[in-house]
Amino acid sequence: MLSVTGLESGYGRARVLFGVSLEVEPGQLVCVMGRNGVGKTTLLNTVIGVLPATAGTVTFDGRDITRLKPHERVRLGMAYVPQGHQCFPTLSVLGNLLITVEAAKQPRAAIDAALEVFPALRPLLKRSAGHLSGGQQQQLAMARALVTKPRLLILDEPTEGIQPSIVLEIEAAIQRLHAAGLAVLLVEQYLDIALRLADRFVILDGGQVVRTGAAEELHGEEVRRLLAV
Repeated sequence: MLSVTGLESGYGRARVLFGVSLEVEPGQLVCVMGRNGVGKTTLLNTVIGVLPATAGTVTFDGRDITRLKPHERVRLGMAYVPQGHQCFPTLSVLGNLLITVEAAKQPRAAIDAALEVFPALRPLLKRSAGHLSGGQQQQLAMARALVTKPRLLILDEPTEGIQPSIVLEIEAAIQRLHAAGLAVLLVEQYLDIALRLADRFVILDGGQVVRTGAAEELHGEEVRRLLAV
């Protein structure tokens, strides 16, 4: 489904990624891990097209999308939830979902499907998104991604800074989506969550892939060393 080959990217003259390669098969959940500052967010931003690749390729369903703009990648079936619980703060929860459905040219029923994944948003539909808690905003951001009907969901640390009760809800939602066959590329900081969710993992260090493997290999001492702060 998603194939990243020899990807290089960065900010101005500062190169952050050095020949990164990874694969996400249909229905697979791949967790990208590593210490802070190793290039995880840069990788996701380059995969979705927010940052241009300076070398390498990004292929989706066999099509080279390396030079496509983000909205073109979304139309092909990719959805991205970046860090920061991004939403339209002055719009209601329902308004946020409606504007996304209209932009994605999806039926109104897509909102109902997203609310089935995040039922805690139903009683909040009339509330301004800016008045939600951080955890509620994260749920809304993920619901907005889901109404686009993606085949690949890209999540950048969706549990960061979230209250524990909502972390469990978000984890359960990801698990449910994965079980339903949605492919997921996930950056996750918590090893225990990665162990419960991932099929495979990729560890970055210094902008390079230093280890990949099946989720059960995350128990290894070398893996824990690479993830240690």
